[in-house]
Amino acid sequence: MARKSEKSLLSRMIDGDQLSFSQQLVMIIQLSIPAILAQISNIIMQYIDASMVGRLGASDSASIGLVSSTTWLFGGLCTAAATGFTVKIAHRCGAKELSSARNIMKLGLVCTAIFGVILLILGASLSPILPRLLGGEESIRQGASQYFLIFALSLPFYQLNCLCAGALQCSGNMKLPGLLEVIMCVLDVVFNALLIFPTATHTVFGMEITLPGAGLGIVGAALGTALSEAVIALFMLWYLFFRSKTLKLRKDEKLSCPKGELRSSLKIALPVAAEQAVTCTAYIMFTRIVAPLGTAAVAANSFSITAESLCYMPGYGIGAAAVTIIGQALGAKRIALTKHLGRMTVWLGVIVMTLGGVLMYFAAPAMLGVLTPDPEIRAMGVTVLRIEAFAEPMYAASIVATGVFRGAGDTGVPTAINFISMWLVRIPLAYVLSLSFGLSGVWIAMACELCLRGLLFIILFETRFRKRADSGRYLINSPKGS
Repeated sequence: MARKSEKSLLSRMIDGDQLSFSQQLVMIIQLSIPAILAQISNIIMQYIDASMVGRLGASDSASIGLVSSTTWLFGGLCTAAATGFTVKIAHRCGAKELSSARNIMKLGLVCTAIFGVILLILGASLSPILPRLLGGEESIRQGASQYFLIFALSLPFYQLNCLCAGALQCSGNMKLPGLLEVIMCVLDVVFNALLIFPTATHTVFGMEITLPGAGLGIVGAALGTALSEAVIALFMLWYLFFRSKTLKLRKDEKLSCPKGELRSSLKIALPVAAEQAVTCTAYIMFTRIVAPLGTAAVAANSFSITAESLCYMPGYGIGAAAVTIIGQALGAKRIALTKHLGRMTVWLGVIVMTLGGVLMYFAAPAMLGVLTPDPEIRAMGVTVLRIEAFAEPMYAASIVATGVFRGAGDTGVPTAINFISMWLVRIPLAYVLSLSFGLSGVWIAMACELCLRGLLFIILFETRFRKRADSGRYLINSPKGS
């Protein structure tokens, strides 16, 4: 018998059919793989930027590393704004209220577009003074400021990408956003090659080939990423409007704002925004702790975070699938199945990232070797990556459980846990250990905090999530006026 496609398995779940354990596992894997590939391609794009800029020198690498935590903050706020609407789309699709799902999509596009412009203005205004506020050395401030300014100018496209990709994923289409992330990675390579380095002649198989280049350095890296984001965001918007079977525009459906719909979306989005603010401001403080350790430490910290991302991105892919699965299962009022699928996704994430942690421990020298030729930076990076490898299993639990809670619309839990673990454990411990052990001490603190965070998520999943699901508090009601 032919294996069911991911769409048919989702449809069967929504229709109330019984799914065997193997079918549930296949559904999770099929939905996770495109999201994992999308996450990995996104990290590869960061690898490309870091590797290309790394060839320019340690100072240029440190310039990007200095503002990276702030770019995560702004990117996280874009993700939060999109989440408030995409989770609702998953709920409506699960309840087969497709007209309502399309209306939420349109409402989300309007609201997040406005929000993206606000972030652009804020980021552009902050760019001249940000490197100094972060404690960066004078030699890297100008490059860091230029990089962040271009990033800020591209935020509306980043915001559009978050909303469109999330809407498609939560409607059950995981493949297209994943494919487009891969294409975006390829575009980034092309744009970077043209913009970062000057025109140069290379010998390939005995033939001399001249490659044109703008020689813009850090500015070129930022522009390459921004242009690739813009191209993919605009294509995804076109697909969403005119090709998506579930969400494409209908002439007879006008934009409306049913009573309570915007408020319920904000109720989901605001805790996610708070979570991102808590997490990313902690990352900024983390950068402040690393900055006095020197340019080499800043660069090693940045490269190591990029390298580690290859190991935890599969967890984020499974977490993205969890949002869709849990959201649609709750929309279909499949309570027992929701609890079972939540547990399966969490433990699948733990298994996958445990394997990733083992790989990272042994492959750390090769991973850092791709990013930088500087032996001092590589040695520091290998040490901290091997420290972090031991925290990957519990990190996985926190990542995927976050997706489960978001799929249920219960977004306050990750905020509370992240505040406790980041600000009350990681930051104080990192500061204390940095005084004696330098960058290694900072990453020991990170590993300890991630283990604690994962444990807290597992406890709350087994208590709060299951209890609320049984009591019906997660059940989704139709909006008035839909």
